[in-house]
Amino acid sequence: MLASALSRRLEPKLAITWNDDQPIYRQLLTMIISWILDGTYKDGEALPSIRSIAGNFNVNPLTAAKAYQELANIKVVERRRGIGLFLRNGARAKLLRYERERFLTEEWPEILRRMERMNIDPAILVAELGRK
Repeated sequence: MLASALSRRLEPKLAITWNDDQPIYRQLLTMIISWILDGTYKDGEALPSIRSIAGNFNVNPLTAAKAYQELANIKVVERRRGIGLFLRNGARAKLLRYERERFLTEEWPEILRRMERMNIDPAILVAELGRK
């Protein structure tokens, strides 16, 4: 029953184009984090198995395992022996903080540098966003 509930969330053999800018496990991790932040998987729920992730996204199971290991490293999942990997209580909130921090320390500085190269004033950008 649990397996059928999980399989309904993953479509078979999803065609994903992996980019060369990041390792595939990191891109897969970003995808899984977005599922959690978007509410596809909620605190306390089981995540798809490593085999189903590997099969659905045509990646090596070790790649899927590495993405899941990153989630374990930031302590948002717990392994239940013989059952699978489950989101801990508070996982979504913790991931939201983690992703915000990562954005501010890794992505935002590069965005600012790019804006400076193009001579874009952040205040003008904010004003533009306010008009939409």
